[in-house]
Amino acid sequence: MHAHKISRSITRWVDLQVSPERAFEFLRDPLNWPSWAVVNLKSVKPGTGEWYETETRQGRGQLKILAGQPWGLLDHVWKDPQASWTVPARVIPNGGGATFMMTFFQPPVMDVQAFDAASRELDTELNKLKEILER
Repeated sequence: MHAHKISRSITRWVDLQVSPERAFEFLRDPLNWPSWAVVNLKSVKPGTGEWYETETRQGRGQLKILAGQPWGLLDHVWKDPQASWTVPARVIPNGGGATFMMTFFQPPVMDVQAFDAASRELDTELNKLKEILER
């Protein structure tokens, strides 16, 4: 039996005063992501198949959304010059609004300090998402 190393993880969320359907429809479209993922994502354009071509602060990358509407699933796969990873994400009903949450696992190429900094930057992006959706 082989031991598998467990990655460090963080989960961040934002409560939104919009319907789960509105949040899901906005987030399932990668072309909307540069408007709220303002720290890491500079641009998105359609790519090949289900992939979107991205320009990130790390350089060119790719994004693929693995959406499942009945369950609010918005998992996505990132590929950039540093690494490739899957981010579990979900929109869930919360009273008259919604909560959007994402879990990030620390990639091997990222040290603890960089991962902690990235988690703080994610808070900035989620606050921007809230601002956009609640306008």
